[in-house]
Amino acid sequence: MDRLKTLVKTYVGDESGATSLEYALIAGLVSVALIVGASKLALNNDSAWNGLAAKVEAT
Repeated sequence: MDRLKTLVKTYVGDESGATSLEYALIAGLVSVALIVGASKLALNNDSAWNGLAAKVEAT
């Protein structure tokens, strides 16, 4: 029983994996933000080129 208590105390006090988990979450959030930003930029760029093509075809 004492060994189980020692293992539980050691497990609860161990924070070595917390930092890597935090970095992984931050990297995931940055990745999502980059994907959303790139998608929005691509849509705006596409509409700009379509507008330019329509003006060229009209002349």
